[in-house]
Order: sequence, then C-alpha cells, then structure tokens
Amino acid sequence: QVQLVEAGGGLVHPGGSLRLSCAASGDITSLTVMGWYRQVLGKRREMVALLNTRGNLWMADSVNGRFTISRDNVRGTVNLFMNDLKAEDTAMYFCYARRGPNPQDPEDWGQGTQVIVAS
Repeated sequence: QVQLVEAGGGLVHPGGSLRLSCAASGDITSLTVMGWYRQVLGKRREMVALLNTRGNLWMADSVNGRFTISRDNVRGTVNLFMNDLKAEDTAMYFCYARRGPNPQDPEDWGQGTQVIVAS
C-alpha cells in the first residue's frame, strides 16, 4: 500500500497562483501513474492532470495551458503548479496514484487539500 500526503492549497484571488505537492510513502516503486483529481461538493470527482512513469501526460481541457504537473519518480512526489486561477477551479484537490499499468490496478488517494479562488 502507498500513503499520499498533500500540501499546499488555500485561498487565492482570481488570476493568482498556487502550488500543490504530494509525497508518497510505502511501496513507491510500484507506482505507475501519479497526479491530481478535484471535486466540488455534490459533483463527481474529475481528473485534473496525470503523469505515468514514461512521461505520458493526461490533462483536463479546462486547465490546459494554466496548470503544469511535474513528478519525481525516485522520490515519489508529484506537484501541480496552478496559474491564472479562476473561480471555477475552487475544489478539493486529491493526490492520486496507481500501482500498476492497468486501469484496474490498485489505486491510492490522499486526504485532499482545499483550493478556494475568490476575490
């Protein structure tokens, strides 16, 4: 099993920037995909950005061009750099990791960190 701990988040004005970080512990050598999801209360959790160990990137259209994801495979960390934040980016952000190459392989989630974009 892998434990994920997020840091960052908070309150920011529209147009501002934030960085979210996530550190994995445990069997980090098993991690293939790492990244971020977000969820607004009452709505489905949605993918924000994911990276696999080969460097393949998946990013939501809504954040493409504003958010950047980076990953350190050796340390088991993943960062999300969020620029030009908008009110609609307000959500709970969850670190995500998958232990294996297939979608049905075990997944791990962090506890979440709140991002609020407001004037």
